[in-house]
Amino acid sequence: MKRIKQIFDGDYGCEERAANEKARVLVILEDEECRETTLSVEDAWLLEQGLDEGDGWPEEPRI
Repeated sequence: MKRIKQIFDGDYGCEERAANEKARVLVILEDEECRETTLSVEDAWLLEQGLDEGDGWPEEPRI
């Protein structure tokens, strides 16, 4: 099972996100063998799921 190692606020650089674009965050996942995977997910979805750093990652997330 993968767990959430870190969550970073979305960085839009010099450009702001579009008015109709939902806020996103970067999530770094780590598996049992310490391999990392980075995902970009909607911040609202992450909050709805109640997920935070250290939590297990759903096997089939609906992002």
